[in-house]
Amino acid sequence: MKAYFHEVSSIMRVMSGWKKALVCAIGLLFLLLAGVAAAFILLTHRVLGETFNSSGVPIHYTIEGEGEPVVLLHGFAVNADLNWRIEGVNKALAEDFLIISMDLRGHGLSGKPYDSTEYGVEMAEDVVRLLDHLQIEEAHVVGYSLGGFIALKLAAMHPERVITVSALGSGWEEPDNGVFLAALPGIEGALRSGEAIGPLSNQLGSEREKTGLFHTLWVKLMTGYFNDPLALAAMVGSIPDLTLSEAELRSISLPFLSIAGSRDPLSVSAQAMQGRVKDLTLVIIDGADHIAVPMRREFRQVLSNFLLQQRGN
Repeated sequence: MKAYFHEVSSIMRVMSGWKKALVCAIGLLFLLLAGVAAAFILLTHRVLGETFNSSGVPIHYTIEGEGEPVVLLHGFAVNADLNWRIEGVNKALAEDFLIISMDLRGHGLSGKPYDSTEYGVEMAEDVVRLLDHLQIEEAHVVGYSLGGFIALKLAAMHPERVITVSALGSGWEEPDNGVFLAALPGIEGALRSGEAIGPLSNQLGSEREKTGLFHTLWVKLMTGYFNDPLALAAMVGSIPDLTLSEAELRSISLPFLSIAGSRDPLSVSAQAMQGRVKDLTLVIIDGADHIAVPMRREFRQVLSNFLLQQRGN
């Protein structure tokens, strides 16, 4: 009889262990699902603003704060909220400035043409048209990654509309970068076939530091599931139109800020502007890669201090 009860007790202890394991498994599954749901909400939630017609393409933008205007231009395959708002940049700058955050054409809540001729310099002209629409003569222009290259092009094309230019997580690339130009048709083709792609910066040359795994997975996620691949493909095909000659770069005499992470492949682009841009402030954030820089408090502080120093000049 004792042996019987001992056996039953053993079975009950085993069953109790399985119950605990089952409860733990269910709990972990719940946390995983909650995390996926939270990530989905973060990626898809938008702050709705206004839309204006920019030469036939609707451009979405939001406005907050007051003071001198600052236009924020986001990076490739994201939107204004993902690049600026969730990082706390809008909130930090809106204390002192009128913040205008726009979704680039081909992205977010803006129009998404499928013709490459609708991108390139048209993305810079969108900023001018938005300023005209808002009856603003000039503004500080801040761009990150793709947005930084657009800001640079805008400063060269329309310096009279720009108070300061901040090309962050970006910089100057020589127009004849054969490695990058040769890679563009393949990237465009992959997007047109519905294939997710990795960071464009990985195509700039083998001597650059490659982007981290998280950045690669992020870009694949955004290009594969959260953007219109045909619009992105058309935009990629227009990238050569955003390049500047060295003479055009040297012609920029505006107060200029560049911030890049030391582990960002585009830090080379930022450093290439030294000696070529007259009024350049260059800050390299140690240990940060391309996707981590906007998350750093130092990033927000440097940007805010730069704009405050130039306010009213």
